[in-house]
Amino acid sequence: MNVHVEIFFFLKLEVQAPPGTPVGYVVQNWHPCLPKFTIQDEKRMDVLKIIGPCVICSCCEDINFEVKSVDESSTVGRISKQWTGFLKEAFTDADNFGISFPMDLDVKMKAVMIGACFLIDFMFFEHAGDKQQRVGVWQ
Repeated sequence: MNVHVEIFFFLKLEVQAPPGTPVGYVVQNWHPCLPKFTIQDEKRMDVLKIIGPCVICSCCEDINFEVKSVDESSTVGRISKQWTGFLKEAFTDADNFGISFPMDLDVKMKAVMIGACFLIDFMFFEHAGDKQQRVGVWQ
């Protein structure tokens, strides 16, 4: 799996498998306070949506990003940044994530969901070069 990220105003992540062959995209959608993304197939057709919480606060609990149907009417999965305890959270940059999605989801879209997990980690939980926490929606 190969991941290519384009940064203009919003982030767009392209997942390739094998390298050079796009299998899908994760596109950041504009929203004033919610992290929102669209999962697209290789033809750029919308397949799923991801909606995160308004406040990304990792204080003693998991942080859930809901995976929803395209019309956002039903939840079909979740990407969770799992709480690992105060010491690990405070003194390391290591994170644990869990991903759940429908068993019958196309294998290419499963790879794109893993790419979405990497993007969410980068946007909300990794520190920039100056050791400051990234701000996610308002990068």
